[in-house]
Formats: sequence, C-alpha cells, structure tokens
Amino acid sequence: MQAQLILASASPRRSELLKQIGIRHAVMAVAIDETPFPGEAPTAYVERVAAEKSAVCASQNDSSLPVLAADTSVICDGRILGKPDDLQHAIEILSRLSGRCHQVYSAVSLRSAGRHWQALSVSEVRFRPLSHQEIVGYWQTGEPCDKAGAYAIQGLASVFIESITGSFSGVMGLPLFETAQLLSQAGIEVIQ
Repeated sequence: MQAQLILASASPRRSELLKQIGIRHAVMAVAIDETPFPGEAPTAYVERVAAEKSAVCASQNDSSLPVLAADTSVICDGRILGKPDDLQHAIEILSRLSGRCHQVYSAVSLRSAGRHWQALSVSEVRFRPLSHQEIVGYWQTGEPCDKAGAYAIQGLASVFIESITGSFSGVMGLPLFETAQLLSQAGIEVIQ
C-alpha cells in the first residue's frame, strides 16, 4: 500500500497512533536541536519544534507527500520537563510530578503543497503521590528513559495517573483529534 504521508518522527508511539486511525505513512526521522530558547514559553517551544521538524523533513525529501511532525512536552510550574538524562534526573522529574497536576503540550505540524498548518493540544494530568522506591523501580524498567516528563501514559506509568483532562493520545505524543483536523486540510480524510 502506498503511503499517504511522511511522519517526521522516530517515535514508535506516533507511528502506532497513525496506524490506529488507518493512516498509511512512511517514517523519516529528522534531527534538530530541541533545546528551548531562554525564556521561551512552553506553547511557543512545542509549536516551534514541531514546525522545525516538518520543515527539515520536507526539505530533505523529494516526495510530494504531506509531512507530519509533532512535539510533546510535559510542563510543571511553567517549566518544561524534558527527557531524563539519568536516574537522578528522573527522580527529580517524577518527584516534582508526584501528587500534583501538570500539563502536557503536544503540537502538530503538517506541510503539504507549500502550505503549513499547526494545531496544539493541552492536557492536564494528575499523578498520585509516588514513593522514592516506586520512582527508582519505574526507572529500572527502562520505560521512562526516552520520554518527556520521564513517563509513558500508555505503559506502566498508567498506574500513577489519578486523572486526565484532555487528550490521551496527545499525552502519548500525537493528539489524534487535532491531527485528523489537519489531515483533512490536506485532503486526507480518516473516515470517508
């Protein structure tokens, strides 16, 4: 089957989510500097990174297929919590999230035929209190190593989550409601 678009991401979760809604795609991961600018607001940050990913991917391939990219960040107290560098960093991140609410910002960028569309999903997640032992045990599973905010909502960390308001798929890394709206702009309908 021929791809309908190019996914500018190495994330297996994003690819799985596109498959879930029946979107055939090719994967072309791109490398960009994802360091936040000094004083950059979380919304501006995720939107910029998603747009840069789609722009770089579009410039590096000769396909006429639309290019989809996304970026997801966990925000607590207005601070962007990235991927943990090591166990100590994961302990710091998850201790900050323990027993509290935080936000997950997920930006989507789509480029097609010289046009660019973007959408943003903001979800609120409440963690139950976590013990130091749970955090260390969770780190040792390997699951949080490459995840924003040091957790995967669709994995073991689901037992930490008391409630979520917003988009489950957005917290996973690709908000499907917003993605489907963007795809429609480019003439790709999820349900015919």
